[in-house]
Amino acid sequence: MHSHRTRIKICGITRMEDLRAAVDLGADALGLVFYPPSPRFLEISQAAQLARAAPPFVTTVGLFVNAEAAVVRRVLASVPLQLLQFHGDEDAAYCGQFGLPYIKAARVRPGFDLVEYATAFPQASGLLLDAHVEGYGGGGETFDWKLIPRTMPLPLILSGGLDAANIAAAISAVRPWAVDVSSGVESAKGIKDAAKMAAFISGVRGVSNADA
Repeated sequence: MHSHRTRIKICGITRMEDLRAAVDLGADALGLVFYPPSPRFLEISQAAQLARAAPPFVTTVGLFVNAEAAVVRRVLASVPLQLLQFHGDEDAAYCGQFGLPYIKAARVRPGFDLVEYATAFPQASGLLLDAHVEGYGGGGETFDWKLIPRTMPLPLILSGGLDAANIAAAISAVRPWAVDVSSGVESAKGIKDAAKMAAFISGVRGVSNADA
């Protein structure tokens, strides 16, 4: 039976009040975006303020897409991140060079071998599964969860178009270690909605408790 507590990451935090609300509601991790084309992109000074405000035992995650290694290092010099998330075409050697644990995103589509992909990143802490859309970062689309193999060599973080309405079905179908939400808890791009975050988190908790 699925008895573990599904961990929750709220990604694309841009405002202090959203960070505090996410933490108060019980988010396990907060995502800060360092991908310049994203509407949720943070300058280093903003990101440093947010990351420093995160309390103990809430993981601050930095999201990068095909960034120069020097850019990642510059962020790490000022922003106390605990986990890196690589969303582009980075290889394992690149991902492992920063001295921090990392998760690797995979964009799921029919015919894409997720087990083989995961095996290419043996040092990763987990594999984040997102929809395969143009550009990077999911775009709020779900994908066919049946494409996910039953057994995977890494913990799975389910992403892609999740919200309060579909989260129970998603967890029941996939049984992920964690779920990752961004646009599904927003009132506008980069602006989180506390009521939507509350509904999402209680949806996750409801499944975990029902199955325990």
